Amino acid sequence: MLDAAISVLGERGMRGLTHRAVDAAAGLPAGSASNHFRTRDALLDAVVERFAARERAGWDEVAARVCPTTPRELAQALAAFAQDATGPRRTLTLARYAILAEAGIQPSLRRQLSETGARVNAWFTNWLRIVGSSDPERHAPIIMNHWTGVVLHQLADPDPAFDPSAQISALVTSVVGPRSVEASV
Repeated sequence: MLDAAISVLGERGMRGLTHRAVDAAAGLPAGSASNHFRTRDALLDAVVERFAARERAGWDEVAARVCPTTPRELAQALAAFAQDATGPRRTLTLARYAILAEAGIQPSLRRQLSETGARVNAWFTNWLRIVGSSDPERHAPIIMNHWTGVVLHQLADPDPAFDPSAQISALVTSVVGPRSVEASV
């Protein structure tokens, strides 16, 4: 039911997240979602909790199979993640942005998102250490905020030829520094 709610959120936005829409998307009888979550706020809290759990599991899966060792590999991984986030996982990514925007209005949602964000930040900061960043704590938000913007722009105005590889590569190599770039060549 909550996975269906996440899909509804990604497909219809925050205003489209209703008990009735969740019931329909999950193929459940009318009233099922409201029996589990009496209010829209209760439904939204549960959706955010489920979304955060899915994001953590997804990131753990990625981190278990991907470990870039050079700035070039890091840039390639980030470009691939951006294409995945705006392609096959577009609905999930749209749900992420809807939840993030709602957290700006409803501070109660921030805790769940902060825990997931901290985990992702820790992995990414570690990747920056591995590729040779001289200041991974400072470089992580620079690169990830750019990545977030690239993804957001592709979601808002899709380009069928979307390939962020060149700009992400240029950013990573310029931020991480010449010592790391030379070592990776």
